[in-house]
Formats: sequence, structure tokens, C-alpha cells
Amino acid sequence: MGKLSKEEAKALLLEMTKGGSLLRHARSVELVMEAYAHKLGEDAVEWAIAGMLHDADYEAFPDQHPDVIVAKLHAMREDKLAHAISAHYTKWGKEYTNLLDRALVACDELTGFIIACAQVRPEGINQLVVKSVKKKLKQKSFAASVDREEIRKGIEMLQVNEEEHIAFIIDVLEKNKEELKID
Repeated sequence: MGKLSKEEAKALLLEMTKGGSLLRHARSVELVMEAYAHKLGEDAVEWAIAGMLHDADYEAFPDQHPDVIVAKLHAMREDKLAHAISAHYTKWGKEYTNLLDRALVACDELTGFIIACAQVRPEGINQLVVKSVKKKLKQKSFAASVDREEIRKGIEMLQVNEEEHIAFIIDVLEKNKEELKID
């Protein structure tokens, strides 16, 4: 097994991703995954890289996503990362073999959704509360492309309380609001 550094992972991301919103999504999921790794006593660098690279090939190879980044990671002998990324959407039918796999599903869609919630508020992420996020989740027309079922499955797979999970992600995003431009 290789040991990819964050710097090497970032170079890999930037090879295939140029768009600002997708780079921000990669960074936000990276930060959330890293924070969860710390909370759960897991490898923070590995989890951060999984968050950073999960959509790395989406912009350049949308019809092959996530196969391109998965193949690159396998070639680098980063099989655990490759598997987590290959499984970050439940409808792809992959097996979830560890906590990293499940956490990536639980954090991906919901992190993007919470940022969408923050973007429509004059105060951004500041004082965003769980109740508001849950209310927006029920509003099908809001961020309509976000798969609510995927969010539900991710929370279920990670075996966390929905309110605590949302609050955790809000907290991570709020701590990084200037960098993520969601203030």
C-alpha cells in the first residue's frame, strides 16, 4: 500500500479539476472528513484525502466518474482510498467494508447541501441551525439535485444521530467559513 501525501493528492485533484465550485466542494468534504477522523480516532490524512479526491475526475471525465480517479489510486497502491471513492454513492452497488467508506457517503451530499443552505442566507453559515437544514431537506425544490435518500442512507450507514451529524458538519464549515467563502 502506498502512502499518498496531501500535497500529492492536491496535485492529482488539480490535474483534473479546475472549476471553483467543485474545488470548494472537494475542500469542504476534505475538512469534514478530516474532522470526523479526529473525532473517531481514524487516520486524518487518509480521510482528508478521500474527501479531497472523491469527485476529482468528475469535471474532466463526467461519464467515467469515479473510474478514472479510482484507477489512478489503484495504480498508486492506494486501494483503501480507491475503494472508498468507488463506493461514495450507494446506487453504484459497492460493498461498504469499513468506516471510511461509510463516512464518505455520510459526509459528501450533506456537506454540499449545508453549503447550499448557507449560500441563501444573508448571514451565510453564521448561526445556521440544524432545524433550518432539516427544514430545507424537506423542501424538494431547494437544491433539487441533492439526493435526499443518499443523505439518509449515509447517516444510517455511519450510525450517527441525524441532528448531531448535521451540527458537526455545520461546525466544521463554520470554522473554515473564510477559506470556503461561506461567511
